[in-house]
Amino acid sequence: MPVLIDSDVLIEVSRARNTEILTAWRSLADSEEVLLCSPVTVAELWQGAKPAEHSLLNGLFSTLLSTPIDHETGRMAGDFLRTYRKSHGVELGDALIAAGTLLHNAELWTRNRKHYPMPGLRFFEA
Repeated sequence: MPVLIDSDVLIEVSRARNTEILTAWRSLADSEEVLLCSPVTVAELWQGAKPAEHSLLNGLFSTLLSTPIDHETGRMAGDFLRTYRKSHGVELGDALIAAGTLLHNAELWTRNRKHYPMPGLRFFEA
């Protein structure tokens, strides 16, 4: 089953300090699983990156397939925002990531499950 990797996990991978996450990352990288990320994640990491980190991020993102943000993704994310913005504080980025995860029949690897109250969303267990 594909695994869509959230920003918080990729930040930890890039910092290479959390051994539990690094072990799970290596295991996934050595598996047959398709590893995905959202363009939202690329933007979130890139906006905070220092020039010295650009090469590392380019290498990291080259190992992942990026999910498209198309009409269907936007519609689903809009539904999530309407339903969960007030009750759960869901923001646009999280809604787009959740929609991409569901539309690609993937599991979401995140450390912030409270950001993703959407029904049907499956989580990767590291």
